[in-house]
Amino acid sequence: MGLSGSFHSKSKQARILLLGLDAAGKSTVLYRVKFKEPFSTIPTVGFNVEMIQTEKHLQLTIWDVGGQEKLRSFWCYYFENTDGLVYVVDSTNKRTLDESKKQFQQVLQNELIKNVPVVVLANKQDLAGALNADEITRKFNMKKYCCDRDWYVQPCCAITGQGLAEGFNKVTEFVKRSKEEAVRFTKQNVTLKTSRKV
Repeated sequence: MGLSGSFHSKSKQARILLLGLDAAGKSTVLYRVKFKEPFSTIPTVGFNVEMIQTEKHLQLTIWDVGGQEKLRSFWCYYFENTDGLVYVVDSTNKRTLDESKKQFQQVLQNELIKNVPVVVLANKQDLAGALNADEITRKFNMKKYCCDRDWYVQPCCAITGQGLAEGFNKVTEFVKRSKEEAVRFTKQNVTLKTSRKV
């Protein structure tokens, strides 16, 4: 699967925010990735946090924040220092898709999460009527709202684990690239400042 529960001393660390409306399957995603088996969950009041080691020497600290309406106003308190966003969508629930899209777009507009790479997990693909990745891409207007960052839409089923490895491998790829670019940018700035002093 590309993910492991143990930790490596030379691992780099990344903070991943796991958001989505209540009943989208966030906690099921988190514990399926962590334990690699089906996991019975209850609605999250507050947050869950787990550390997962990838095979690419990147330790992900994943913050799963409750998605009930009264908790969404607290999402912004978790934005600072976020390296990647995983947004989980119940791709079968046409009734909540518009609200999910609205919340997703509000998150992306926050300055604290500007340019942070995004993976949308189109969950519940095992159920009839689930929108596929292309349909979620169009519905959430990904090309417009994510034009300033790396993004990807991954169909998945949190219960069976289908698609989760691919989704989190994409998160890891984006985060590593983003961190490498940040290091290059810092080195360039240091070089420029040094050359100006000389």
